[in-house]
Amino acid sequence: MQTGGGFFRPDSRPARDFSVLIAASTLLGASRDHPLRWLDLMAGCGIRSLRWGLEAKGASHQPVELWVNDGDQERGPLLAANLEPLQTCDGVSIKLSHQPAERLLREAYLEHRFFDLIDLDPFGCPNALLQSTLQAMRFGGVLLVASTDGRSPTGHDRFAAVRRFGAAARAHPSSWELALRLQLAAIAREAWLLGRGLDPLFSFSDGRTFRVAVRMRQRIRSGEEQQLGFLARCDRCGDQALQAMLDLQGWRPCACTDGCGRWAVSGPLWIGPLQDVSQINGLLEISAGLDAASSLGLSEGQDRTLAPRSRRMLDGLLADPGQPACCWSTGELSRRLQLKGPPAIEPLVAALRASGHSASVSGVMAGQVRTNAPLGILLRRCSEFDGKDR
Repeated sequence: MQTGGGFFRPDSRPARDFSVLIAASTLLGASRDHPLRWLDLMAGCGIRSLRWGLEAKGASHQPVELWVNDGDQERGPLLAANLEPLQTCDGVSIKLSHQPAERLLREAYLEHRFFDLIDLDPFGCPNALLQSTLQAMRFGGVLLVASTDGRSPTGHDRFAAVRRFGAAARAHPSSWELALRLQLAAIAREAWLLGRGLDPLFSFSDGRTFRVAVRMRQRIRSGEEQQLGFLARCDRCGDQALQAMLDLQGWRPCACTDGCGRWAVSGPLWIGPLQDVSQINGLLEISAGLDAASSLGLSEGQDRTLAPRSRRMLDGLLADPGQPACCWSTGELSRRLQLKGPPAIEPLVAALRASGHSASVSGVMAGQVRTNAPLGILLRRCSEFDGKDR
């Protein structure tokens, strides 16, 4: 496997690991009357496609058409050499191309060639390609979307957020989550224009790249539009509030005691779940099955489908479905209370649950707690841990 002179990040291993599991999940229950189609739209050096064929396809007898595309024709020899091992894989047919992404997707739609899995991983913001990508997807297919546009959805370039997301993005301690929710909202709006629904499977970020996976449904689920809404935050007192777009009306007062606080509102964004716990459990089961059936000749201690870092990340997402959409930085809470340091997050979660509120450790950003507890209760629970071991 040669990476060549193109863009390749070893740190993106978790994203590739997860994509292998998603590809393998599309094989479950698939009809053998027609091959599955997987599209690596911007393949780079081809490592993702290679792993799909060697690992995800595994011992399955389901035929797969693996479409590998990169707009740079100079990558042709490198891609062909890296994908050579797949030529002898039973049931895998390789379709290698070097077209602009928009052209490939439009031609696929016109030729009624629909994909069960598409990985959309461009430079910058992917939103310009969302509509053509969704039109080329089969009902029930999975779309993997990556964005390296970090400034606009995290509130650091508000004008660009309006242009690219049609939304307001304000600075927020949970900036990674804000970016993921804006991206999910952008996908949802494009899907709804086609009369389709979506289910988020997982959402995560390393602070540089924001990644979401969604399953496209043939129809919009009843009440799905309620998942689009607004997130407000008062920078003065730190209070947060949520409203669904369909129910939007006047905002309640924030927690400022003198009434001088002011809400900074972000949205419209996705206020529903960020991941599907049952789907993540299924991916973990698939991972175990792939490791058991591995034909790669890995020795004891070598990385399997999920690297240790990937497994830890998936376990974190499993424990945090992503609701409610309000996340609180324990560092910020401790500064507001002038504590000696941030409270230990697990005991804080336990204390909030004991108070009758939902609470979990955020799987998106470290040092953050997700809860529906009012700010006053949250601050009181944090103050109980002042000076205790962390």
